[in-house]
Amino acid sequence: QVRLTESGGGGSVQAGGSLTLSCAASGYTATSNCMAWFRQGPGTGREAVATIRSDGNTRYSDIVKDRFTISRDPGKKKVTLQMNGLKPEDSAMYYCAYKVGGYCPWDSNAASSFGAWGPGTQVTVSP
Repeated sequence: QVRLTESGGGGSVQAGGSLTLSCAASGYTATSNCMAWFRQGPGTGREAVATIRSDGNTRYSDIVKDRFTISRDPGKKKVTLQMNGLKPEDSAMYYCAYKVGGYCPWDSNAASSFGAWGPGTQVTVSP
């Protein structure tokens, strides 16, 4: 069973600032997998922000593209989300997610495809 733990959130960062979120995975992880960062604001659904496949292929939502960077360290089972140029609308609970298989879904039900989730870390961006 894969367990995920996020870190790096909490507190508040000013608009235009940067923040780095990390996700550490423990337990057995499949050689072919997809890891992702989702976020959920008050009263909204969980939306995909960035995904990274085990082969290193990445994809971003249009609203964070060119500002956020996802990367992974396979040897340490760690995924990082570097967030630059933060905006108040980026404020949300951010979740790390994992699924078996190298395909990273981006359809409206993408969240349901991920079998493991971290507890989340809060990101707050002040104007």
